[in-house]
Amino acid sequence: MRLLLVEDEERLLDSLVFQLEQEGFSVDACRDGEEALYYIQQNLYDLILLDRMLPLLDGTEVLKTMRRSHNSTPVILITALGTLDDKVTGLDLGADDYLVKPFAFEELMARIRCVARRPRRLAPEGTLSFRDITCSIEDSTLAGPGGSCSMSRRERDLMEIFLRNPGQTLSRPLLLTRVWGMDSDVEEGNLDNYIHFLRRRLKTVESSVSIRTVRGIGYRMEA
Repeated sequence: MRLLLVEDEERLLDSLVFQLEQEGFSVDACRDGEEALYYIQQNLYDLILLDRMLPLLDGTEVLKTMRRSHNSTPVILITALGTLDDKVTGLDLGADDYLVKPFAFEELMARIRCVARRPRRLAPEGTLSFRDITCSIEDSTLAGPGGSCSMSRRERDLMEIFLRNPGQTLSRPLLLTRVWGMDSDVEEGNLDNYIHFLRRRLKTVESSVSIRTVRGIGYRMEA
């Protein structure tokens, strides 16, 4: 599971990176809001741990920018601001959880597990396009040069991840976590089946887009 940790207190940052890596997470870390946005725009994360009070750009502004761009990567706000109004504001801006400093690492891990086990919807509505295909999120339909076809919810969720990250190799664990949830007991063979289903959908609408297998890693959508 890949995390982004954004925290301006150097000692806390180093301590959390060490402990999270000991738990088996892959962790990118930064100390200000502008750098956080750069990491978010360049990479695909399973979860973001975001300090609220940051240099250059406040954590709430980072969160608002993410949600305005329809990036629904789960976010846990970590902050010393612990009043009810602060919590409500953070959650209303799109945070998935709110953790007040100081906190025990065991509580952070429990909140990570709680947030990560929820399958994510990347966007409630709208359309996404890449080359000659368009996916309607609300209607779960895929359209291309040869017409359109309907998709199941799992197919739509998987297609949406590819359409939001064209040309990027997405690992099998990441796809399983995003579509089925971290604690799901789904077998990896199910992912292969759904990739097969998506390839059939692309063929049905006569698209030039393909989903390529990247041996030993995962899959990539390309034209």
